[in-house]
Amino acid sequence: MKTIRLREGKERSLQRRHPWIFESAIARGGADSGETVRVESHDGKFLAWAAFSPSSKIRARVWSFDEAQRIDAPFFIAACARSIRARARFDVQSDGMRLVHGESDGLPGLIVDRYGDTLVAQFMGSGAERWKDVLADALLAETGLTKLYERSDASSRSLEGLPEATGWLRGEGPTELVLREHDWQLGLNIAEGHKTGFYLDQRDSRKRFADHARRLNFQRVLNCFCYTGGFTVAALSGGAAHVTSIDSSGPALEKAAANVALNGFAPERATFMDADVNASLRQFASEGRTFDAIVLDPPKFAPTVAHAERAARAYKDINRLAFKILEPGGVLFTYSCSGGISADLFHKIVAGAGMDAQVDGFITERMGGAPDHPMTINFPEGEYLKGLVIVRK
Repeated sequence: MKTIRLREGKERSLQRRHPWIFESAIARGGADSGETVRVESHDGKFLAWAAFSPSSKIRARVWSFDEAQRIDAPFFIAACARSIRARARFDVQSDGMRLVHGESDGLPGLIVDRYGDTLVAQFMGSGAERWKDVLADALLAETGLTKLYERSDASSRSLEGLPEATGWLRGEGPTELVLREHDWQLGLNIAEGHKTGFYLDQRDSRKRFADHARRLNFQRVLNCFCYTGGFTVAALSGGAAHVTSIDSSGPALEKAAANVALNGFAPERATFMDADVNASLRQFASEGRTFDAIVLDPPKFAPTVAHAERAARAYKDINRLAFKILEPGGVLFTYSCSGGISADLFHKIVAGAGMDAQVDGFITERMGGAPDHPMTINFPEGEYLKGLVIVRK
């Protein structure tokens, strides 16, 4: 077994059971891509077993902190079983669920979602890539399914020095699927959609938005960065009179309109705009057009902390504009899915946006990812999705 030795003082994060080892922490040692290495402190004490990545700034990702643990096929079979069985403890009102959530489930670099009878996996780390066949077989054995589609095409894979890879790994079937979620249905394409085909992490937020629509009798709803219309369908399910949905992707808007039709809502209750969100918000403000509920669910503006300053300006701008066109008493559901923006910083950004818009509001809820996208005590970076529900004064 190859060994990497850390610089003095760099073992502290591992002693706190944090699973990342950065390039700058390593004094010496190396291995092939995805190979398991023994990680030692500067004085030779065992710290962890980890998957080595010669191309990434995160040079190694921990599999286990137990020196007696063997990192072999049985290890991954057991890890997949634990992760999948843990989902029985979560209240998930859907036949779409995240089964493996990377580091939070002890399987760094691996994301697995289930859509009905189909699994979709992203092998994003060099270690997960090296054990791909074992992991694929273990996932199907534990779920009793036969179909697994690979979506290893996210940009983060290139940071590991890995090429994109997509297609059926096991079995074969349709890539156009229909997901049941709460009281509605949502169509998706696992071969073309974002992430593994859909944003399962916003499941509970969509339900809360539907609840608000039902309780507060929304009349004019604005869904920004609407993608395939999850929040649009949720609002209509809750009884909203009309929803305007904006996205810069024509194909996504077509699917959003199809999802409105799939759930039996009258087409005149929904308007879809293929447009830039910022420009549209400014246009609405200039026209004096207002809404009594707004959703801001933008793409990832800050993938890392290094991007936080520029991203903060972008988040502040869209929230400032949204506050300007939100009716008094209206509700704003605003989100950041950027790992580089902490929950505290996001709150400050939104507060600054309110000040610039000369608007105040009550924060009635703080939102996060659905429970099948867990954040653990030792891995706070798992809290990538954060949201605020604000009622304008």
